[in-house]
Amino acid sequence: MNGSTTFDLPISGMTCASCAGRVERALGKVPGVQSVSVNLANERAHIEVLGQMDPGVLIAAVDKAGYTATLPQSETVTDAKQAQRLHHERWSLLLAIALALPLVLPMLVEPFGLHWMLPAWVQFALATPVQFIFGARFYIAAWKAVRAGAGNMDLLVAIGTSTGYGLSIYEWLTAPVGTMPHLYFEASAVVIALVLLGKYLESRAKRQTASAIRALEALRPERAIRVFEGREEDVAITALKLDDLVLVKPGERFPVDGEVVDGQSHADEALISGESLPVPKQPGDKITGGAINGEGRLLVRTQALGAESVLARIIRLVEDAQAAKAPIQKLVDKVSQVFVPAVLVLALVTLVGWWLYGASLETAIINAVAVLVIACPCALGLATPTAIMAGTGVAARYGILIKDAEALERAHAVSAVVFDKTGTLTSGAPKIAHLAAVDGNEDLLLQQAGALQRGSEHPLAKAVLDACGEKGLIVADVSASQSLTGRGIAGTLDGRELALGNRRMLEENGLSAGELAESANAWEAEGRTLSWLIEQGAQPRVLGLFAFGDTLKPGALEAVEQLKAQHISSHLLTGDNRGSARVVALALGIDDVHAEVLPADKAATVAELKKTGVVAMVGDGINDAPALA
Repeated sequence: MNGSTTFDLPISGMTCASCAGRVERALGKVPGVQSVSVNLANERAHIEVLGQMDPGVLIAAVDKAGYTATLPQSETVTDAKQAQRLHHERWSLLLAIALALPLVLPMLVEPFGLHWMLPAWVQFALATPVQFIFGARFYIAAWKAVRAGAGNMDLLVAIGTSTGYGLSIYEWLTAPVGTMPHLYFEASAVVIALVLLGKYLESRAKRQTASAIRALEALRPERAIRVFEGREEDVAITALKLDDLVLVKPGERFPVDGEVVDGQSHADEALISGESLPVPKQPGDKITGGAINGEGRLLVRTQALGAESVLARIIRLVEDAQAAKAPIQKLVDKVSQVFVPAVLVLALVTLVGWWLYGASLETAIINAVAVLVIACPCALGLATPTAIMAGTGVAARYGILIKDAEALERAHAVSAVVFDKTGTLTSGAPKIAHLAAVDGNEDLLLQQAGALQRGSEHPLAKAVLDACGEKGLIVADVSASQSLTGRGIAGTLDGRELALGNRRMLEENGLSAGELAESANAWEAEGRTLSWLIEQGAQPRVLGLFAFGDTLKPGALEAVEQLKAQHISSHLLTGDNRGSARVVALALGIDDVHAEVLPADKAATVAELKKTGVVAMVGDGINDAPALA
C-alpha cells in the first residue's frame, strides 16, 4: 500500500484468543493505524500504519491494554528466549505435578478399598506452593486484565482455584476438633497443574513452528568475501552494497542474489528452485542466494540484498502465511470477546440459584467453582493441544508432518493433492536411466566413464560409480585428469585421451551425435540430462551416451493410485524442467502438470486450486515452503 509502513511487534502476556482480540482492538484505536492482525501462535502483531509512526506509540497502546510489546529482536535472541521459557515451564510443570500428585492419590486408591487421607496441614503445605508460586502467573495476568477493564482465561483460573483453595481453608478452620473436614486443595492444585501442562504443550508447539523460519534463515550465510580493487576481504553480509563483487568458493553458499561476472561452476539450487540436478553457471547467469556453489570459483556482482533477495521473500511469504487467520478464527475472536464475562455471570447465577434453592452456602460455592473450572483452559487450552499432539504424533510415525490444527480438521475434506517432484515423488538423486555404447559394449563404457569420474563429488559422477558398483565392474585410475568447468571432465586411460561431458563439450571437439542422434533426441524429450563419452586426439570420436534422470520413490505410484480410488485428484507442481516433469507425471498417471514454477508462483497456483475445493500440498524443499504454509 502506497505511503504505508508496517511493523511486526513481539507481544508477551497473551494467554488466549480474547487476549489477542484485546491487543488488536487497542492497536486499532491508535490514530493512523490502518490494519492490525495479532497472531496468538507466534505472539506477534502485524500492524500497517499510514505514513510514518513512532513504534513507541504502538508499544504504549499495548502496555495500556495490559500486555507487553517490544521491538523485534534477532532470530538468535528470540530463539534463546523461547528455549529459556520452555525450560522454565517444563520445570514449573514437573514440580507442580510432584506437589499435586500426593493430593490426588488418596482418591485414586479409594476404589480399591484403601481409605487413606492426608492430614489437613499436609494438604495445605502441598497446595500452597502450587497455588501461589506456580500459579502466580495467573494472578499477575488476571490483575493486568482487570486493570485494563477486561477479562481473560487467567482470570477464570485465578478466581476458580482461589475459591476452591479459600473454601478449603475455611472448612479446615471451622471444622470441629477431631473431625476430618471436606477439603478441596487437590482440586485447585490439579487445575493449576493441568493448565501448566497446556501452557507447556503450547510453548513447545510455538517453538516447533518457529523452527521452520530458523531453517530458512540458516540458509543465508552471515559473512562473504568481497573483492575490492583486487583485494579479498572477509566482511559481514550487512556490510555489502549493491554492485559489490563477491567471491564464492567451491562448496560455499551464495550470500547474495546476483550475476556471475567471472568463472564457471555448477550451483545446487534444489532447495530454492526444485531443480534436481546442479545448474551450470557462467558469466551472465543469475545466482540465487542460499544455493550451494559447485566445483568452481565464481565472482558474483550483487544485485539484491537483505529483504529484497529471493530467500528473504520466501521467508516473508512463509511468515505471512503463518500469520494469516483462518476463517474459523474470526468466529473464535467474536466468541472470545464475550466468553469470559459470560462465564463469570453464569458462575454468579449458579451460586445465587443454588443458595435460593435451599442448598448450603458451601454447596452453592462448590457448584459455582465447578462452572469456573469447567470453563477455564483445562478444556479449551488443554484438550486442543493434547488432541493435536496425539494426532501429529501418530502422523509422524508415518512420515507426515502437520502444520496446524486447521490442517487436521480439514484433512477429511481434501479434494485435491498437489505434489512437489524432487525429493517428494522422486528420490532427488539422479540415476542412469539409459545408456548406449557405439560398439555395443555397455560395461566397458561404464568402466571408462567411472574411471574419469572417480573421486568426483558431482551427483552424476555418483550415479555412474554406483552403476559400476552394482555390476561389480573394476574402475581403473586415470592420469592427467582435468576438470572442464561447465562442460565435463577429461583424462588419460590406457594411453587414450577420454572426455565425459555435455553437448557443449561434444561440439567443442567438432563432434555430433551421429548414430546416437535418435536416442539423444528421444531421451532429451523425456527431460533426461545427457552426458557424452568421447575419445579425443587426432581423430576424435563418440564412444557412447548416458541419460540421467531422477527415480521414483517407493510407494509414490501406490499413493497416487489410492488417491484416485478415493476420488481425490493429483497435481504435479515443480520448479524442474517440463520434460522431466512430464516423465514423472506419465509414470504416476498424473494429468495436471505445472513445471518450471518459481517458489512464489507455487503459492499462487495452490491458491487458484483452492477456489474449487480443499487442497493438500506435499513437498520437502525450501522452495515449497510458501505453498505449504
